[in-house]
Amino acid sequence: MVNDTTRLLGLDGLAADRVELDSDGVPVVGLSTADEQARCCPDCGVRAQRVKGWVTTRPRDLPVAGRATRLRWRKRRWHCDQAGCPRRTFTEHVAQVPARARLTARLRQAAGAAVADAGRTIVQAARDHGLSWPVVAAAFTAHAEQVLPDEPDPVTVLGIDEVRRGKPRWTFDEATQSWTTTADRWHVGFCDLTDGQGLLAQIEGRTSSAVTDWLRQRPAAWRKQIEAVAIDMCTVFKAAVREALPHAILVVDHFHVVQLANRAVTEVRRRMTATHRGRRGRASDPEWQLRNRLTRSAARMHARHVDRLVDTLTALPTRIGAPILAAWNAKEDLLDLLATARTHPDREAISRLLHRFYTRCATTDLPELQRLATTIETWWPQILAFLHTGITNAGSEGTNRVIKTIARDAYGFRNPENQRLRTRAATTRRHRGHLNPV
Repeated sequence: MVNDTTRLLGLDGLAADRVELDSDGVPVVGLSTADEQARCCPDCGVRAQRVKGWVTTRPRDLPVAGRATRLRWRKRRWHCDQAGCPRRTFTEHVAQVPARARLTARLRQAAGAAVADAGRTIVQAARDHGLSWPVVAAAFTAHAEQVLPDEPDPVTVLGIDEVRRGKPRWTFDEATQSWTTTADRWHVGFCDLTDGQGLLAQIEGRTSSAVTDWLRQRPAAWRKQIEAVAIDMCTVFKAAVREALPHAILVVDHFHVVQLANRAVTEVRRRMTATHRGRRGRASDPEWQLRNRLTRSAARMHARHVDRLVDTLTALPTRIGAPILAAWNAKEDLLDLLATARTHPDREAISRLLHRFYTRCATTDLPELQRLATTIETWWPQILAFLHTGITNAGSEGTNRVIKTIARDAYGFRNPENQRLRTRAATTRRHRGHLNPV
């Protein structure tokens, strides 16, 4: 019999017969079986005719109307009289409460969805639903395998980047009197940078063969639709893309180019201080006070701040201030070149800015700038592709931030497969419509 209480409860195949309050004021719902298919034998499927006895189970369920509710399901145990059936007796069960289940299916699904879709940790979801850690972990795995696609949809622009899994480990070698790395685990992620699918997959190991194998496992039609691949200045990814996707345009993210330029400026400043002052930089040193302003873009600073920076470096002793100012000017020349992206620059404008940067690096006797110029020359075809396309690897970097956040919330992962599943579920929430825009 279907009544209003049954509709409010929402457990298909079960009918609410009565509702009572226990000594603590918690509603206790008495249930009975309303689905005739529950009488069918699980093995042979024949409908049973003979009742062996009655049994009462107490499956746990989600709160009803915001109140914790206890269920009491009084169901029948049946005889299976079908000849040849190995099962002699069985109890009734429905889809929401399978046989031998102590939890309803929707409670398990809600606990798994809280981790995969709501960004909760397993400990938080277990505490909220009153379950144990292993139960929620299994519920999350089942839910994630159901909602995450086995194969990603085709992408136009692919992003490849690595993220360290855990912390590296070192051991001290007595023979060489040095520390050597014994474990340095990495995950390489593949991201969709155009259609918003987020993290497509993760593989363990930062090697060219690992990246190539994953790309070759995709169908040929899927690989042909990739028009561009965005990476950082990593020769491992460069070799893998050239082998597996020879038709794709390889683009270097400009963030890493700027990072190299800022690192060169910082190295020059530190070396000048250590060489001519005989110590590390101090808060009283003018060049140390400008350490943050030196790595900022002049185009994003007020004019008076730029003038103050130049005046301070000029007022320093020439052997200290001149090299730092030259490195800063070279960095700004490179930033001016990168700023032409998405402006449809012509070949003459790019050549003029590039020549100015190379000239600045060549006229100085700074090994940091010469090394920077050599790196730019090595990766110039990929940097030029960025100037023409404006494609960046920002989506992969943002995905890495989420991956690191998930790892910190979980206090690390012992199982790499579980870590990859958790991170993929977290980074695809927007695409699956479960990310709160607030």
